[in-house]
Amino acid sequence: HNSQDGTSMATYGAAGKTWTGTGPYPGLVRGGCLGCHGMGTADKIVTIGSSDIPQVYHTDPSGDLAGGNFAYITGAANKGSGNDNRGHNIVDIGNPDETHDDTTPGAFLGAEHDINAVPPQELTCAGENGCHGKRSPGSGNSNLYALKGAHHKNVDGKNDVADSDYNSYRFLWGVKGLENQTDKWQNKNSSSHNEYYGATSPLQYNGGNCNSTCHSPDGITAPQNTISGFCATCHGNVHTLSGGTYGDEAGIGASNSSPFQRHPTDVLLPAGGEYGTYNPNNLNQYSVEAPVARTTVPDNIDNTVNPGVDVVMCLSCHSSHGSNYPDILRWDYNDMSVGATGAAAGTGCFTCHTGKDGT
Repeated sequence: HNSQDGTSMATYGAAGKTWTGTGPYPGLVRGGCLGCHGMGTADKIVTIGSSDIPQVYHTDPSGDLAGGNFAYITGAANKGSGNDNRGHNIVDIGNPDETHDDTTPGAFLGAEHDINAVPPQELTCAGENGCHGKRSPGSGNSNLYALKGAHHKNVDGKNDVADSDYNSYRFLWGVKGLENQTDKWQNKNSSSHNEYYGATSPLQYNGGNCNSTCHSPDGITAPQNTISGFCATCHGNVHTLSGGTYGDEAGIGASNSSPFQRHPTDVLLPAGGEYGTYNPNNLNQYSVEAPVARTTVPDNIDNTVNPGVDVVMCLSCHSSHGSNYPDILRWDYNDMSVGATGAAAGTGCFTCHTGKDGT
């Protein structure tokens, strides 16, 4: 905050780290979201005093936090030119999206209203056009007003109520989950990772049920309290069932059973067929490269995956902030050749689609 001990407005300096904002900012803070969480240093976790602060824009060579890294968009993280398709191009990083300049990819269009068809160059960390905090029209584009009070009341660890921002997973309003307390903010290995919440079938949007699925008095929340349902509030065409208000062209298909017209989420990871095993390199051991969701929020981290019980979600394939691969994928899709062996065997898509790997 700015008002402590007469320090100057919108500046921050510490040993080896300097950030200068433009201010003033709401809530007496020194900068916007990236003022604390995107300092652009070589550390994915920055320590100020006794506080550890997770970084979503950094150049740490040891890797990224669970949500990924916006620095892949600008090229700062991979020392390259960067690319708009490497992440969610939030306005805070000052790099307008030149690839998707009209509307959110996969948004519902042409129906009774354009639900969350937000031009990508207007995406923010939080608020009406963002992901975190209160996502209501009253919050506008202000990241900080949307998160007012959330840090002070933060429920750390298990979030299975999710009726406000402070008790929702990572301040994603309405999302349930278990935040990793072993290595905070990280998916490190099978025994140290976040636990995500999922459903066994995505929703189908029929006329009039938006108010019972997404819209609340405080703004837009996650249908079914799942992380994939949350993504669907902007990318509904690719994360809902077909039919209903938005027609047969939208959605993954008419049901949560194959064949699908788009890759499904909030469906059970099949226990047979080409999905005969999960993570064949370490049979049924939780893979942080292709994580799954659970149908109940667990009390503790589980290092195993149970096909037929656990759930495919958006984050099984994508990072949320940014990755070093196109479409924010967790791996290089060019390596995913059916029947391939070698370094890619048992990785990426083949973590689940084991029947397409090897021979």
